Amino acid sequence: MARRKNAKKPAPQKRLPKLGKAFTCPFCHHPESVECTIEKKLKIGKASCYVCSESYCVKINFLTEAIDIYSEWLDACEAANSNSSPRRKQIPQPVSPRYSDIFDD
Repeated sequence: MARRKNAKKPAPQKRLPKLGKAFTCPFCHHPESVECTIEKKLKIGKASCYVCSESYCVKINFLTEAIDIYSEWLDACEAANSNSSPRRKQIPQPVSPRYSDIFDD
């Protein structure tokens, strides 16, 4: 005996919204002026503003997305600003490391 086909169809899968690749610059505050590039072969992610020419480089892994690079840049900016209080006597850390600083393993 043949089975009767089920009348109920499975619910369609919902698509996740795509994440943006252009962000607001933390220095000049221009909207969508920061563009993140990912070089997977070199394992480097770079966020740069085309208005004020500020940039930030960071090591990446295979799961890193553009939003991760941008959020790490914002975290580094906050850390640099919190360390610059007049009560503390610390040497300020650079906000944007060079390529040679990244590979000093």
